[in-house]
Amino acid sequence: MLQSERLQTFVALGNFLRSVDAQPELEEIAQRAYYKNNWFVPANSLNALRAIADEFLVPDKLTEWLNQYFPESTDAYTAPVTPRTVGVVMAGNIPAVGFHDLLCVLMSGHKLLAKLSSQDFVLIHYLIQKLKELNPEFNDLIEEADRLNAAEAYIATGSNNTARYFEFYFAKKPSIIRRNRTSVGLLMGEENMSEFLSLSHDISDYYGLGCRNVSTLLVPEDYDFTPLLRTLEPQAKTFLNNHKYQNNYDYNKSVYLINAVPHLDNGYLLVTQNDGLASPISVVYFQTYRTQDDVAAWLAERKDRIQVVASAQGWYPGSIAFGQTQRPSLTDYADGVDTMAFLAQL
Repeated sequence: MLQSERLQTFVALGNFLRSVDAQPELEEIAQRAYYKNNWFVPANSLNALRAIADEFLVPDKLTEWLNQYFPESTDAYTAPVTPRTVGVVMAGNIPAVGFHDLLCVLMSGHKLLAKLSSQDFVLIHYLIQKLKELNPEFNDLIEEADRLNAAEAYIATGSNNTARYFEFYFAKKPSIIRRNRTSVGLLMGEENMSEFLSLSHDISDYYGLGCRNVSTLLVPEDYDFTPLLRTLEPQAKTFLNNHKYQNNYDYNKSVYLINAVPHLDNGYLLVTQNDGLASPISVVYFQTYRTQDDVAAWLAERKDRIQVVASAQGWYPGSIAFGQTQRPSLTDYADGVDTMAFLAQL
């Protein structure tokens, strides 16, 4: 299949996901995903599907992205001389999180052998079936499997522990192995209510389960958290309506109270100073700084564990604006490893 035909299929998928006629079907799928995994409330799954359609599956964005790796010399993009079977161990921490790897493998001209996460099976399986429906030739290019022995290269996402397992078993073949990462929010003390609300998306979208969710805040010394926590306080009901989130909030609050751990609490979100980077669900850690040099040194020391740095309007060099961490573009690769460059060289 020509790469241009693959592109047209993904564009058709994006058009479908955005169409009004598709919404009843998507709502049904989102409900099924929720029955399978109660973290995936329907609104979050629908938001994830819409983000995929708007950020990934747009003709101009796809074309510009592909031209970085496969220059357009004719009317059709040139696929690899020898397509490979690429095994992908997909993450499942937030809705449809494995779709970007799926897109990369197929748009680079290879075949996909996918091990779907049990936590995100419904959405990814649905998107695969929809691709095959839109273009039956994808039946020969996508296979779901529990074992990936037949793969010639691997992309695997997991915890630090599973990464060691992946490195051992995939050592003899080309691979990308991803580990635990999380994201950081940088405050300067002059943010307004609108910026706080944008930051709340970075912290709490998908209940904070993604590697692009902000779990640690860097704040000036003697920072007053009151404006931030009061701005976010009305969101408490939304999050506590999810029993899994409330269980985490109640547990972490009890631990802090019993152990006399200093913390702030606005009814659904706990804030505490901690040297860690990845905070528990319902908790945000913070660290203080004096100067931007302190910030630069702190970030540099932890760069291998940080996915994204966010700041108000992206004022800090290399950061993105508050509210954008969970809307990655096609070139926002997990762990900072260029997946398409890896696939193009197979």
